[in-house]
Amino acid sequence: MKIAIIIIRSLLGLLFLYTSISFFLHLSPEAETTGNFKAFNVGLMASTYLMPLAKSLEFLCGISFITGRYVTLANLIILPVTLNILLINFFLTPENLPIALFVFFGNIFLIFSHWENYKSVFVAK
Repeated sequence: MKIAIIIIRSLLGLLFLYTSISFFLHLSPEAETTGNFKAFNVGLMASTYLMPLAKSLEFLCGISFITGRYVTLANLIILPVTLNILLINFFLTPENLPIALFVFFGNIFLIFSHWENYKSVFVAK
């Protein structure tokens, strides 16, 4: 189980680092978008803060996953981002759904593998 945790954590960390660094440094060309996803993407870019915020969180959590430090906190921080990745791909670009499923369920797997660290949050006082 420990090896699976390290593998999934490392793969997610590398994926988050790659996507965030390529966003900020413009390393890969913009993918051609059409239809509803194009309108959604134009709206995201028009907000001017949402994509840099999401990519900054991906960068920080990617570093956390790679180094193995603060993984419990990074799991919670990146959860809304991974949920949005899943839902955007489910509704707007189903061809990218396998990667989105890996990212979301990988995050859920890491949360449950560190569940002991979260138990105190759910204790009634």
